[in-house]
Amino acid sequence: MKLRIGILGTRGIPNNYGGFEYFAEHLSQGLARKGYEVYVYCSHNHPNQQACWNGVHIVHCYDPEYLLGTAGQFLYDLNCIRDARKRDYDILLFLGYTSSSIWGPFFPAGTTIISNMDGLEWKRSKYSPSVQRFLRYAEKLAIKHSDFFVADSTYIQTYLQEKYQVHPVYIAYGATVFNQPDPAVPSGYGLHSQSYNMLMARMEPENNIEMILDGYHTSKSPLDFMVVGNTDNKFGRYLTNKFAHDKRIRFTGAIFNQQHINNLIYYSNLYFHGHSVGGTNPSLLEAMGSQALIIAQDNVFNRAVLEENGYYFNTAAEVQQYADTLSKNAGTQGITFANSLKIEQLYNWNKIIDAYESFFIRCYQEKKLPLPVTSVLQPTKHPG
Repeated sequence: MKLRIGILGTRGIPNNYGGFEYFAEHLSQGLARKGYEVYVYCSHNHPNQQACWNGVHIVHCYDPEYLLGTAGQFLYDLNCIRDARKRDYDILLFLGYTSSSIWGPFFPAGTTIISNMDGLEWKRSKYSPSVQRFLRYAEKLAIKHSDFFVADSTYIQTYLQEKYQVHPVYIAYGATVFNQPDPAVPSGYGLHSQSYNMLMARMEPENNIEMILDGYHTSKSPLDFMVVGNTDNKFGRYLTNKFAHDKRIRFTGAIFNQQHINNLIYYSNLYFHGHSVGGTNPSLLEAMGSQALIIAQDNVFNRAVLEENGYYFNTAAEVQQYADTLSKNAGTQGITFANSLKIEQLYNWNKIIDAYESFFIRCYQEKKLPLPVTSVLQPTKHPG
């Protein structure tokens, strides 16, 4: 069975923005290699203007976010949905729901609608109480207007089951074990092997970047600290200004060259992961695959992935202590190897793509021919 599949909810591929774009890039190419007809929706002003990329059809839709800010995201999603209504997809996969679920009544009839429910968006501290209330409402609309659901963490899966009495399938993000180290890459950034610590994240409060940098600022570590992420927003500018006088802390901006990212992580001393909201975070998997020594914010999402193969912090003082006392050395090789092995065995892209393929086929068949007993809506656990 070769399905016609549309993927909405990203700014486009190849990735030059974030996690869902990274995911869509890999999933769409993997499905295309299997012979599926795959379409990914992209902003009209995405750097890639090709109609086809690595076997994936690219649909450019007008995206007014550059003019209207956040409100433009809602109109962009509406434009994508309006286009999707014309294309007779078998499967329409929504990545997230924040700005798309309000358009639920316009979702194409007859198409199997699957929503990847992302994290608990309404918990993000960057949002005001009124926006958080809207996001709870948008979550409910996504449940109402979707046929099937994907959760990228077991915690989110359980939350959705208990909150809405639905049964999402659990499929995590994928990653790749990095095995092509090139010391010339960190050298290009003025760095040497294990001469720096780092983090990689969007500049958002719930990613605990300020806490990490507060702790590092008070540490006695002589190493540089690389902050990888786009600082061209209010919080990013606040952070660069606050830590401008600490010459160890270097803001690189966003880096989308995957080889550069993997090498920077691989050659780092300590890798701090502050994400506190969401499911299986792509940057955490990247760090594991690149054999980083990871110090993660202590929460259920990060512990579910790292388990005992990481260190955890809750305060700036704990960050300071790690910076002053911990280093990547022969004694930590067991931890870093165990994490890369987990990527190879549980989170590798082939398994994740196979899991989505299987789920898409089952969802499509059940939508067309409802089964009375053995339903795809029963809880199912996939690798990752």
